[in-house]
Amino acid sequence: MKALVYTDVETLTYRDAPDPEPGAGEALIRVESVGICGSDMHAWLGHDNRRPAPLILGHEAAGTVVGGPRDGARVTINPLVTCGGCPACTSGRENLCPERQIISMPPREGAFADLLRMPERNLIAVPDGVPLAKAALAEPLAVSWHAVRLGLAALHPSAERRALILGGGAIGLAAALALRAMGVDEVTVVEPNDARRAYLTERCGLRAVPAAEGAHPIVVDAVGFAVTRATASALAEPGGVIVHIGLGEDAGGLDLRRMTLQEITFIGTYTYTAQDFRDTAAALFDGRLGPLDWTEIRPLSDGAAAFRDIRSGQSAAPKIILQPDNQGV
Repeated sequence: MKALVYTDVETLTYRDAPDPEPGAGEALIRVESVGICGSDMHAWLGHDNRRPAPLILGHEAAGTVVGGPRDGARVTINPLVTCGGCPACTSGRENLCPERQIISMPPREGAFADLLRMPERNLIAVPDGVPLAKAALAEPLAVSWHAVRLGLAALHPSAERRALILGGGAIGLAAALALRAMGVDEVTVVEPNDARRAYLTERCGLRAVPAAEGAHPIVVDAVGFAVTRATASALAEPGGVIVHIGLGEDAGGLDLRRMTLQEITFIGTYTYTAQDFRDTAAALFDGRLGPLDWTEIRPLSDGAAAFRDIRSGQSAAPKIILQPDNQGV
């Protein structure tokens, strides 16, 4: 098969790679659409020692089952592989499984390739009327769905339902869509990039501003840098909630004194539960998350250029979807 392989810092090579061999309980998937995630960018920049080169990145995928009883089935892929038997898994918190694995991180290769092996329980059927390029958005949407669900559950019942989102990339946009789907209508996205901010406003119908303004009951940090954490801890209302999704850098920013004195809840969120993924997929399929037409599609063989364009800010679209050559949807 062909694959886009991370071979060194800021280096991706489109080359031949061995076909994956499914094990017991696994299916072989012909990848048809796969999104570029911020974590893929971190790995490419050499900032993620969990993803050493050489490695096939990519975990936001949809495709078609090859062989077996589900041959030809169109599926979107939950990339989080868990043990299924530990207390976290049996209590519905699979994302905290101590044995968790995610494709694009050893020992599991990712989806920037023609083929991918996955446990059958991680596959969700995609209705015929839903393009696989759209179905590939289930994973980033589930990240934000999970985060927003936890944030709203922690919000005091008397608090106003208004939210401020820091970062207008795919995860920030997905958080805005999840908040709307869960009944929060007043959502503001902070995005300093002019082109992306215009895209969010004109194409996605969101209120997007260049800089944070005013206090909010819920602040979602979809970036995860010290400066955005500082903004979040300054702008969360007394008694409010900070939902932290981004993994930009791992230290600094929080005003712990203010957060303590004002009883501000901080929630770190990671991926999603299996139920969150299923709920997100259902919302995607039935249109509750909007038209989801904010992607740019490129061939997998052009992936290296796509990464460079994302880094330089040349792509206004919140998400670039790569499609293995000659696959289509």
